[in-house]
Amino acid sequence: MPPPTCNKCQPSRGDRTANRHHGTLPFIFPLQSKFMTSAASPQKNEAGKTEVGSYFISNYPPYSQWSKDRLPEVREALHSEAKEDTPLGLYLHIPFCRKRCKFCYFKVFTDVKAPEVQRYVDALCNEISMVSQLEVMKDRPFRFVYFGGGTPSFLSPKQLTKLADRLHQHITWDGAEEVTFECEPGTLSETKVKTLRDELGVTRLSLGIENFSDKLLEENGRAHLSKQVFNAWEWITAAKFPNVNIDLISGMVGETWENWKVNVVKTLELSPESVTIYQMELPFNTVYSKDMLGNKVESPVADWQTKRDWVQYAFEEFAKHGYTVSSAYTVVKDPSKVNFSYRDNLWQGADLLATGIASFGHASGVHYQNVAELEKYLGTVESGELPLGRGFVPTEHQKLVREMILLLKRGFLKTDYFTNKFGVDIVHQWRDVWDGYVKDGLVTIDGDEIRLSIEGLLRVDSMLPAFFEPEHQGVRYT
Repeated sequence: MPPPTCNKCQPSRGDRTANRHHGTLPFIFPLQSKFMTSAASPQKNEAGKTEVGSYFISNYPPYSQWSKDRLPEVREALHSEAKEDTPLGLYLHIPFCRKRCKFCYFKVFTDVKAPEVQRYVDALCNEISMVSQLEVMKDRPFRFVYFGGGTPSFLSPKQLTKLADRLHQHITWDGAEEVTFECEPGTLSETKVKTLRDELGVTRLSLGIENFSDKLLEENGRAHLSKQVFNAWEWITAAKFPNVNIDLISGMVGETWENWKVNVVKTLELSPESVTIYQMELPFNTVYSKDMLGNKVESPVADWQTKRDWVQYAFEEFAKHGYTVSSAYTVVKDPSKVNFSYRDNLWQGADLLATGIASFGHASGVHYQNVAELEKYLGTVESGELPLGRGFVPTEHQKLVREMILLLKRGFLKTDYFTNKFGVDIVHQWRDVWDGYVKDGLVTIDGDEIRLSIEGLLRVDSMLPAFFEPEHQGVRYT
């Protein structure tokens, strides 16, 4: 699944471990729970339904507040030396898929012919050539690189080799901590997997399994079936990627407790370095959302409490097998070996040079997004210009809010980090909000540490808008 046309990281489209290289520790929750004392499924709850709208928070201020009016500041940031000594990343968007999943809200295209794909790849390479000459990049090395989509593995081995050759004419990521590549199981072959490891230097492969039930995969519009997962896993294992992540989704249409437990067992049998679990949401432009809004049908997705129960059950089962929870979405097998550079650096304000249609980036504190229309993207790049679409220049307070809410997804915050970086006591600044969350059993505050309970971790995205400025509360997120 990922991040990235909406930087859902945020993302195999969001995932990864605690940022150990920044001196923090993984989040660990108490293992005593209703799931570990009884084999029975939890009682039915009365939690809210999954309605249409964005739930996952990946940036601040909301994307709906970004505009073309701020493009002059975006261009100035890109054409000036970096204002701070901050890590630099590169995002490349490949917007093609074999099918559009019914829950998908990313900028993707299906039923495309080879010449159309090649035209896009050529444009992407030309855009990167222009990006490589920007003043903001200068001689800065890339700390992390992310190939997102869409389905980057939609490209053929020949196209991938060509892409790598073209890219290396302008840039290099030989010293990067992490090179992530998103894959759909049905697009992989042994040759393609070897190409990713040997030609592109991928260090972290993220496999969008989502579910092991063929019935659920077909119902939700996924292009692959479970047999293709196991075929791909043999090639992936043989290629010896340092980090292989499996994506699962809690709450796909048709999910049951019995099937969810099977998903957890089969994932454990594969024993990946990390697992990312997202709770199904229904942004406005999905197939399911349009059916709900247009035909007034009931939400086909499980309610929020059930989805949280499924994630908690999975976390606890993985913990029994030695995994550690590192964020609201991710468990890792060995925190000393697995490092999520993309997530951890972005959440702490790193620069990200975004390439490809509709991709989001950050430069010297300025947010920007490329144009979202394919012909406009292609035409702009082919005319020799950067395909910038809109931007936002956050205030220092907004930068603080962004960093705080994103880092809270790890399950904890160190207050002195924010005091040192922003000169703000975040407990005092949002005292009423924190007091409310403490009262509700979602948060504990001990000295300079704010820590989420397991209940808080599982619903963290719903807690974040309380820290938004008044003008950004209640507005459409995307």
